[in-house]
Amino acid sequence: MTAETHVVWHEHNVSREERERLNGHQGCVVWFTGLSGCGKSTVANLVDRKLYNLGVRSFVLDGDNVRHGLNASSVMLASEHDEEFARRFGLGFSAQDRAENIRRIGAVAQLFAASGLVVLTAFVSPYRRDRNSVRQAVESVRAGDFVEVYVDAPLEICEARDPKGLYKKARAGELLGFTGVDDPYESPETPELVLDAAGGSPDELADQVVAQLRSAEKIRSLDS
Repeated sequence: MTAETHVVWHEHNVSREERERLNGHQGCVVWFTGLSGCGKSTVANLVDRKLYNLGVRSFVLDGDNVRHGLNASSVMLASEHDEEFARRFGLGFSAQDRAENIRRIGAVAQLFAASGLVVLTAFVSPYRRDRNSVRQAVESVRAGDFVEVYVDAPLEICEARDPKGLYKKARAGELLGFTGVDDPYESPETPELVLDAAGGSPDELADQVVAQLRSAEKIRSLDS
């Protein structure tokens, strides 16, 4: 028997539409995905700056930053909580933990979008099913609010960059289950935008994202 949860959704006094009118643009989730080292965070932050300069309210949710708090590991949680708590709520990088990582951030991104923000998320998010689950949740409120951006960079380029030294550790067997080495990356099948990370500068790629948001009429009021 399923226990009663007594959890009820409460409508806000200020509607999403009112918030968006105040902002002068729509809220949405721009989901950057790609291999580690492909440039997701760099491009997302450049888009954030460009949107800020245009008067658009936006915010970046970065994979590493989120794992400092909301999705901290059991090791990080153990410094402030007991072992059972840390083991139960801490997230690692197993397939199950990655799924929960994306579920949590998807829920946060959906709330931010509902507040009228353009949410820019930068996560490897290697599995299609996890990204599609977030898309389904976001677009259950309004179609077109999930903008998947595939930052496409060949593995050899990402590995050559290796800004955090993770590929080197994975190749040495010091880091198991690393995407692109001994764990798969499932590229998007029908993303809204594909960025050729090997064929354009980060600034050029960021311009493409802004253009996509204009084309999707998420920031159309800026031209009026």
